[in-house]
Amino acid sequence: MKKTSTRLADGRELIYYDLGDDTVRDAVDRRPLDATVTTSEIRHDALLGDAVAVASHRQGRTYHPPADQCPLCPSEGGRLSEIPDSSYDVVVFENRFPSLAGDSGRCEVVCFTSDHDASFAALSERQARLVLDAWTDRTSELSHLPSVEQVFCFENRGAEIGVTLQHPHGQIYAYPFTTPRTALMLRQVATHKEATGGENLFDAVVARERADERVVLEGEHWVAFVPYAAHWPYEVHLYPRRRVPDLLALDEAARAEFPQVYLELLRRFDRIFGENEPPTPYIAAWHQAPFGPLEDFEGVTRDDFALHLELFTIRRTSGKLKFLAGSESGMNVFINDVPPERAAERLREVASS
Repeated sequence: MKKTSTRLADGRELIYYDLGDDTVRDAVDRRPLDATVTTSEIRHDALLGDAVAVASHRQGRTYHPPADQCPLCPSEGGRLSEIPDSSYDVVVFENRFPSLAGDSGRCEVVCFTSDHDASFAALSERQARLVLDAWTDRTSELSHLPSVEQVFCFENRGAEIGVTLQHPHGQIYAYPFTTPRTALMLRQVATHKEATGGENLFDAVVARERADERVVLEGEHWVAFVPYAAHWPYEVHLYPRRRVPDLLALDEAARAEFPQVYLELLRRFDRIFGENEPPTPYIAAWHQAPFGPLEDFEGVTRDDFALHLELFTIRRTSGKLKFLAGSESGMNVFINDVPPERAAERLREVASS
C-alpha cells in the first residue's frame, strides 16, 4: 500500500491509498472553494447521560446528485469533484459537511473504488484488503488526535438507509467521547468479569454462538453468526477468532483472510431476498475499543474489548422494511419479526457455489 496525503482547495485533508507503490498523486484541486465553516456542537442529555451532535450546516449538504455530478467520482475534463485525480484505488478525505469537527471530533469519507456503479461486494479481494488497510491507518491516525476517544468505521448502503450519494463509500467518525452503545457493552463486560471471577464476556458469547445453530460461515481466523438476540431481521456479527481490541491489533493472517470472508457475507446479503430484488440496503459497523480512559468501567481494560463488525439490513422481507416505531424509538426495545435461527439458515442457503 502506498499512502499519499494532500490538501483540497478549502484546506481539508485528502489521502490516496494505492495498490501500486509507483503511483504518483500530484493532481491539484482546481475548484474555487471557500474555507469550510462548520457549526458542530456536542450537547449532553442530562436525563439519558448520552450526547447529541448538533450540526445545522449539514442541511446544505449534497443530496442525490445525478451520476454525472457525483462528488465522489474522480475529476475528469471540466468536471471537478472532491477527488482531484482522474482515477484512484481508495481515497479518504475530511467530510465537507461533518457532524463532528474541531474539538467535537472529526468525520471522514472513505471511497472504496472510483467505479460509480460498483459496490463493496463487487470489489476484488485485493481491493477489499486495501480498504481494510485504509480503515486501520485512519484508526491509528485519528486515535492520536487530542479530542478523539473512539474511532468508528462504517458503511451506509442504500437509499432506504438514508444514503444521499450513491457512489460506493463509507465514513469514519472520530468521537470526543465513548459512544453509548460501546459504554453499554463495557458495562456488561465489567459485570460479567466480576460475576465469573475474570471470564471475558465476548469470549463467552463467541464460544456459545459457535456451538449453536446460528453460525453463518467460519474461516480459520474469522467467524460470522446471527446473534441470539438479534435486533434486526437479518443481522450478522463478524469476529476475529483471536480477540483483539481494534483493527490495529489484527495479525497478518486475520488481515489476509478478512476480504474472502467479508465479501462472501456481503454477496449473501444481496441474495437473501432473491436474484430479482434490488440490492439489499445495509449498515456495516466496526466496533472498536475506545482510546479514551475507561475509569467508569471498573476492572475493564481495552484488551477486554473484542473488535467485531456488525452487518444488518432494515429490509425484513421482499418489498417491506423494518421501521423503528413506538417500542424501538420510544423505549429502545426492539421487536424482531425474523427468528435469528431462520435468518442464519437463510444466509447459509444462499451461499455462493
